[in-house]
Amino acid sequence: MASVLVIEDDPVIRSSLLEALTAFGHVVRSAADGFGGLREVTQTRFDAVVLDLGLPDIDGRDALRMLRGISQVPVLVATARDDENEIIRLLDAGADDYLVKPFSGGQLQARLSAVLRRTHRPEPYRQPLPGGPPAVRGAGGAALPPAVRAAPLRVGELDIDPRARTAALAGRELDLTRREFDLLAYLGQRAGAVVSKQELLAEVWREPYVDDQTVHVHLSALRRKLGEQAARPRYLHTVRGVGFKLVAPR
Repeated sequence: MASVLVIEDDPVIRSSLLEALTAFGHVVRSAADGFGGLREVTQTRFDAVVLDLGLPDIDGRDALRMLRGISQVPVLVATARDDENEIIRLLDAGADDYLVKPFSGGQLQARLSAVLRRTHRPEPYRQPLPGGPPAVRGAGGAALPPAVRAAPLRVGELDIDPRARTAALAGRELDLTRREFDLLAYLGQRAGAVVSKQELLAEVWREPYVDDQTVHVHLSALRRKLGEQAARPRYLHTVRGVGFKLVAPR
């Protein structure tokens, strides 16, 4: 059970969201506009926020940025906008995940549960087996995906430090989201090798309810931050029908 705030102006959709989340056992409050939602967050501690973008007073993207200025509560964006560039901007602005309308109550619950597992229930430290390495934790105690080792690595002019959770290109630090960094670090550990989409979902996301488009969205965001395009890749290459690989430019 989680405490969830729904920020949605459409009364019919808001009622449906409240009904679905309550049926799954969550304690739910709601706001019909952006500033109302921001007030709720300042007054009550929530485990997650479900945020609509088409709000009557302020755009949902602005509401997200303002929300991030006062709280680190996980935010699941519910939007009718399915443009990839728009979704990338939302993730960059601080959204933890997104759902494109229309969606079922079951899909909402699955995405919300995944977000809560990632943000509220980090993997506990496990006593290593005799002779085995300790569990690796990133900056601030964040657990790294188990397949990402802690040793710094270099691919061309790209430097990745999994323990510090930093990445720099030609000496310029990259501003990456948590998921973007995990994705880059995983590909960096396997530089030159083709990694399938299924492997990325299993090893980086480690969630059963992540759709394929999520991988493409994060890869597109990474390409943009690396200063390249899919049509003219330098570091991040797509091997059509097989997967993706990170290589040093020639």
